[in-house]
Formats: sequence, structure tokens, C-alpha cells
Amino acid sequence: MRESGILMHITSLPGPYGVGTMGKQAFAFVDFLKAAGQSWWQILPLNPTGYGDSPYQSCSTFAGNHYLIDLDALVEEGLLKQEEISGIQWSRKDTKADFGLLYNNRLKVLRLAYDRFAADGAFEVFCDENRDWLPDFALFMALKDRFGGKPWYQWDEELKFRRADALRQAALDHGQEIRFYYFVQYLFHNQWTALRQYAHSKNIRIIGDVPIYVPYDSVEVWREPELFQLDERLDPVAVAGCPPDAFTADGQLWGNPLYRWEAHAADGYRWWIRRLAAAGTLYDMVRLDHFRGLESYWSVPYGDKTARNGRWVKGPDMDFVKAIKNGLPGLNMIAEDLGYMTQEVQDLRDGSGFPGMKVLQFAFDSREPSDYLPHTYTKNTVCYTGTHDNMTMGQWFDTAPAAAVKYAREYMHLSGREGYVWGCIRTVLASVSDLCIIQMQDILDLGGEARMNFPGTLSDSNWTWRAKDGIIDHTLAKKLKGLTKLYCRTGIQK
Repeated sequence: MRESGILMHITSLPGPYGVGTMGKQAFAFVDFLKAAGQSWWQILPLNPTGYGDSPYQSCSTFAGNHYLIDLDALVEEGLLKQEEISGIQWSRKDTKADFGLLYNNRLKVLRLAYDRFAADGAFEVFCDENRDWLPDFALFMALKDRFGGKPWYQWDEELKFRRADALRQAALDHGQEIRFYYFVQYLFHNQWTALRQYAHSKNIRIIGDVPIYVPYDSVEVWREPELFQLDERLDPVAVAGCPPDAFTADGQLWGNPLYRWEAHAADGYRWWIRRLAAAGTLYDMVRLDHFRGLESYWSVPYGDKTARNGRWVKGPDMDFVKAIKNGLPGLNMIAEDLGYMTQEVQDLRDGSGFPGMKVLQFAFDSREPSDYLPHTYTKNTVCYTGTHDNMTMGQWFDTAPAAAVKYAREYMHLSGREGYVWGCIRTVLASVSDLCIIQMQDILDLGGEARMNFPGTLSDSNWTWRAKDGIIDHTLAKKLKGLTKLYCRTGIQK
């Protein structure tokens, strides 16, 4: 079935409290998707943001981001008073999320809500149903508070190494704080469940991201260090990144601890099955980030300042894929197969049966393989104008070499009357790919100011873009629906 959707992270929605939330604007965006004839809403990871405010660097692979909890809904439930939230400066600019202000203020407000919360049967059921991850996460967060935000590997030795007596005493000492973090996750769960159910009622499904790696300072590494390449002091031996290429002379040094794949294989990839099963309860389709790292991964010695001295190391390859498909036969996945491609990576993707990705923006750049040109696409692919890691199409036309722009104009029959960016949207919708995803920034025809992320960099330009209130309107929905119908991508929409 030919379908299409929009890539728009929840944090990028408009709203009054510094960041997009799972509130009224999110429900309104579902209505926009429906009116525009779309079938899918693709978002970035829903987990708490971490280093550099990135949703791909989260302290927990199971917890939800408390920034996304809608405060107006808590006012309606009587857990907050309007004056408790309206007097706070949530942002300095409506079109950018200010994660510093959110970090300083959001949990303070949620603690006010917790003070008014009376636990009921539903809350206890939630706690019981999530007992395989929630207690460790809540204790981890309580200890982070106790140690002033320091990473777990800088805590007292008995807690760093998870000595049983120390953990039991910490749970007793911080019982109320642990209960607060249970409450925060309960709020997130309820609001996300309501939003997803509303999306389903409109025949809209959700695509969510799962980063291949987790950060060193995460509850996952603290809880099961034996699954990662750490030494006896729990320091990393090697970390993740990607090699130098035409875009980055030093490569990208991500710094995440690498997996001990032999340990994962020994118990049938239990950790991964558990992780992806959790993602399957949040999303209708999972996009596995950096899929090529399953075939072979770039291993950088710990302590290096760049990724230059890394080397390729063989990954779990098809053994991993078979375990996941056997353990989670109903899980729908997209293989994020971008980056340094080899025949081995292509063989893994094709052998998995998972659709790979095609990015139109790469098609006209001589530094990238030409199989991003739409006439080379196959049906079992997901095509994009660009992803959250790319320029907007408007920025691309402003900055690309003249020869690349000329080639794009000729290939896609672009005209000023239609608009170059909308000509790109037309092109991907017309492709043979079963699924087409368009960045919201491209639908809005925005430039470089709306770029979501600059890979390999740290700045307040990353992850902060937000749409202006009122620019996502019925006229835009009608225009997009016309093209979607023209190319038979309305899917299950009526």
C-alpha cells in the first residue's frame, strides 16, 4: 500500500510553555495530518533528553521525556494552578525550545502536581506493569539528584558498583523521591496513550526512533555493565562514532560505550528484545538508527579526541536480525541504512526484509552514491526529502553547488511557479517507495533557520526548532492532500 507521512518531533510543536507537548497542539497536528491525507506521523525518540539536549542521548531507553507532559492538562485535572505555570519564563523565543529554562523549571512544577496527587488503583497498576525498568530508573534519577547531577560512574563506590546493601539503603533513604519519578512516568504514559489512541481514531500511525547506542551515563549501562565494553573499573574500553568522510575530516565521535555483542548473543539478545518490545508498545513502526552498525561498527579508543583512529569491527549481523524477528515477529521496522554503505550492509538490510531509507537531498551531490536518485528506488523503501540530520530543502537550494542545483532542477522539472521545495515534495510522493515521509520544515518551505540538527556539533541550534503558532493551517493541508491523492498515497485514509 502506498502511504505517506510527516516528520515532526513533538518538541517542535507550538505552545506556551517553552516546548511542544502532548497537549492540544499535538491533537491539532493529528487533525492536520488527517486533513492532509497522511497516514503516518514520524517523531524522534520520546526518551528524556541528555547530553547536548539530544533525544538520541538519553539516560533511559524506557522512560518518557517529562518535558513533553502537557501542563494545561494538569491544570484541568486539578494537579496544578494556572498561576503556578503562567508566571514562569519558559522560553526566550517562541520559535526555539530553551532547554536550559526547561531543565531549571519543569520538574519544579511537576513536584507541585505530585504534592496534590492521590495515588489510586490505576497508578499502582502502572507501577506494577513497569516493574522491570521503573524502579531502577527512579532510583537512578533520585541518586542523580542526591549527587548534584553527576554521572553514575562518579558516585560513591558502593552505588557505582551496585552493591546490594547500598542499593537497598538508597531505596529506603529516597523513597519519596523515587515515588515522585514513578508519578512523572505515570503522567507521561497517560498523556502519550491518549494522544496515540486519538491518532489511531483518525487512522494515523506513529513511527518512532530507537537509537542504536545508549549513553555511558544511562541507567542501562549502570544496571548491566557486563553488556558493554567496559573495564574492571567500569570505564569504557572503546566508544562509538563514525569514520572521517567528505563531510567531516575528523569523523564523528559520539562517545557511547560499545556493546559486548558476544554477551548479548549468549542470552539470545534478551536486552535488545526487551528494549525493542518496549518501543513497540509506544510506536506502530520503529526506525532503528544506525542500522549499518549491526554489520560492522566504528570502534574508537576511549580517550581519543576525534574518531580518526577508529577501526571497523564486525557486528552481530544477521544473527541479531534473526533473533529480533523470532522474538518480536509482529514488530514493524525501518532500517536507517544511511552513512558509509558497503555490499555487506546492503546484504544485511536486504536479508532482514526491513525497508531501507532514500533521501532525495543526497541524490544530486556528487560525493554521495547515485542510488538516491528516485528512478533507482525500489518499493520496499522509505523515501524522504530530508531527515532531522539534514538541511531543510530550502537551505539546500540556497547553499548547494550551482551544478547540483542545476541537475536537481532538470531532473525534477522544477519551476519558480510551483516552488523548488514543493517540486521536491512532488518528486518523492511520485516515487515507487511504499512509504514517503516529508519533513514539516519542507512543507512549510523554511530555510536554514529551521534545521533540526547539525550532526557532530553541540550548540543551541540543535533540537530547538519550533513551528510558529498558526502556520500549520487548512490551506496547507488542502495543498498537501491534493498531491497525496494525485500519487495514490492516501493509504487507509477515507
